[in-house]
Amino acid sequence: MAIPPVPTLPPQVAEAVDFLWAFLSTWWWVPLPFLLASLLKDFYLWWRYNVYWGKIDWVLLELRTPRDVERPMKAMEQVIANFWTLYDPPDFKEIWFEGKFLVPFELEIAGIDGNVHFFIRTPSSMRKVFESAVYSQYPDVEIVEVEDYTKQVPQDLPNENWDMWGCDFKLVKPECYPLKTYVDFFEPTTSEKEEKRIDPLAVLIEGMTRLKKGEQLWFQIRLKPVQDKDSHWIARGKKEIEKITGRKPKEAPNKSITGEAIWAFMEGRPPSFEVTKEEEKAWPVEMRLTPGERDILSAIENKIGKLGFESNVRMIYLGENEAFFKPNLKLILNFSVGMSTSNLNNIMPTRTTKVVAPAPFRKRKLYMKKKRMFRRYIRRQTPLYPWSGEPGKTTFALNTEEVATMFHFPSKAGAPTPTFERIEAKKAGPPLALPVEE
Repeated sequence: MAIPPVPTLPPQVAEAVDFLWAFLSTWWWVPLPFLLASLLKDFYLWWRYNVYWGKIDWVLLELRTPRDVERPMKAMEQVIANFWTLYDPPDFKEIWFEGKFLVPFELEIAGIDGNVHFFIRTPSSMRKVFESAVYSQYPDVEIVEVEDYTKQVPQDLPNENWDMWGCDFKLVKPECYPLKTYVDFFEPTTSEKEEKRIDPLAVLIEGMTRLKKGEQLWFQIRLKPVQDKDSHWIARGKKEIEKITGRKPKEAPNKSITGEAIWAFMEGRPPSFEVTKEEEKAWPVEMRLTPGERDILSAIENKIGKLGFESNVRMIYLGENEAFFKPNLKLILNFSVGMSTSNLNNIMPTRTTKVVAPAPFRKRKLYMKKKRMFRRYIRRQTPLYPWSGEPGKTTFALNTEEVATMFHFPSKAGAPTPTFERIEAKKAGPPLALPVEE
């Protein structure tokens, strides 16, 4: 049986294929720098950031409150607003040669063996800024540098003697929708006697004071002051307002007024800008919105009108095996429910130390997830470190009002239990007219 001849390419096609192969085999490396430029840039900046991060000297400041805190919660919002003044974006040289970035800080509340502590973690170079901000509104608060409380537990958690559960928090709706804040809890005429009943932080503080020896509950808010050009959270809020009101985003006109008038005359219709004005005059926005939509618009405008922080919120419950009590996890859920509303926004746990995996791998995966959560907490890292993630998803914007609601000093009525550490005597300086010996 004769073997059929092997088909061959036409001479022109074969010549083109040979030329293409010779070209690619010689110049294949040329597009590689362009294809890898973004990846190489990210690796370089990540390296420079880590070098810069390693040079920062961190301090942990404990805030010890007097027996009676009489300042309104608006004072804490002013303190948080003063923290925003740390905003100092790096320039080109600082980014590419020094690795400088917007340094975050942390506001933390820790319940340890039934005692509650308030902390601020900050670079030592910024310590005076934080102290001045706190003293300006709370002159009776005592600020003390202390050892990091996260180092008082085994650093290899979880292990055979300690267990833990942790989570990051996320916003259910876009970050422009605000959470329930202290403004919704407090009335100007509310007496201190009613503060415990309506203080949004009372449920968390009360739960921390009821922890037994060997139990700890840590709450952390990681903050970085930002402007709209950094994360565009205000721009997203304005788009959401346009979406609710039915307004079209403002676009640059494609035609001049004269050109639009000529086209309108040729088509036998009024100019489009005249139609828009007539429609807006006939149907004002207020007439097209329900009362609930007006409340939502007002809330969004209030949020984006205040200073904002790129943030992530997390919580960890840990303890010795003999003291670890799983029902205490409800404290975390109770806190998130207290700041959530059905028409605005909800904050809920995400990336919890709960796994879904085949039985043979479940225990190992759970162990690794808990270890990763614990490491990111004690190192104060972002939820997806070393990846920065996308603003609005892995991190989200909180304004000064929302942060003050999550972190403030409850009054004695708000936290009357004796295990809440307070200063029983106020410190005061010497009288101004006190004679001194020269």
